[in-house]
Amino acid sequence: MKYPCYIDLKQAREVLADMGVQLTERQMKRASETDAQGRRKLPFFIDPIEAKLKIEKGTLVNIYRELQIEAERGIKR
Repeated sequence: MKYPCYIDLKQAREVLADMGVQLTERQMKRASETDAQGRRKLPFFIDPIEAKLKIEKGTLVNIYRELQIEAERGIKR
């Protein structure tokens, strides 16, 4: 069984950088902030123990993979 790996904003930014997605601290903060409807651009949640924003590493990577696959399906050949 594979256990989830929860990472904070800084670690999420590093994971994305390893994938070639360079974001500033401000861009990451904006992606984790809630909008007027209480939704976030990325599924960060507040860790109940540390009271810090966290995201599951696999989920973050999958979001980018799914967007890439969707973009590849949409190209004209």
